[in-house]
Amino acid sequence: MAAGGDRLAGVRGVLLDISGVLYDSGEGGGRPIAGSVDAVARLKRSGLKVRFCTNESQKSRGRLVGELRGLGFDVSEAEVTAPPPAACRLLQERGLRPHLLVHDEVRSEFDHIDTSNPNCVVIGDAGDHFSYRNLNRAFQVLMGLADPVLLSLGSGRYYKQSSGLMLDVGCYMKALEYACGIQAQVVGKPSPEFFRSALRELGVEAHQAVMVGDDIVGDVGGAQRCGMRALQVRTGKFRPSDEHHPEVKADGYVDNLAEAVDLLLQHADQ
Repeated sequence: MAAGGDRLAGVRGVLLDISGVLYDSGEGGGRPIAGSVDAVARLKRSGLKVRFCTNESQKSRGRLVGELRGLGFDVSEAEVTAPPPAACRLLQERGLRPHLLVHDEVRSEFDHIDTSNPNCVVIGDAGDHFSYRNLNRAFQVLMGLADPVLLSLGSGRYYKQSSGLMLDVGCYMKALEYACGIQAQVVGKPSPEFFRSALRELGVEAHQAVMVGDDIVGDVGGAQRCGMRALQVRTGKFRPSDEHHPEVKADGYVDNLAEAVDLLLQHADQ
């Protein structure tokens, strides 16, 4: 590990990223990262509170949890904080009717939301649905509004699948921001409110929690700005240059989730 474990004293709760930490997504449900299934089980047996905090927006929580359980992970839908439900709450609170540029797999998450006569755009990781036609339609909706609102289910640049690195929603969000001259509101990591929501569901204060993720900006930087500590795993989207990031330095760098759990359990009672 590249940073001292003494920074982990007093931890009561752990937030775990999913993609790139637990598994690499892909065809057939993806594949677990070596040692991660047992690492989650050990963490849960330890008495530490555990919650899964993901920016996944290509799958419903139900499908995501089903795939994880199929890979051997002990996880329930109620333990997962994800952007689509958070976006739905925000839409209802603000009386917004979205034009949805999202993956077909998550449209069901918005079934109870009024999408007639849109007064905002919600963008998620739409995958192959990111065509010129679909992006241009979202652009037209925004440009037709006196006060355009763009909600993005994350701001990641890329993520890791079993087949390699894939472009993430942040790239398309930036395209719409540039074209429309607006700034998106991110619903997901690294949004402070998203982390605070996960902490409320976990039932611990920020200073009592640790985030474990593979994204130096979205996971590590976002968590630290909320007063949490954060470990970065050298799996998933991790790049060696992350350890020399000009603005964000993790509280520790570990080879994988198994090593992170070893470290957390060593300091759990301190």
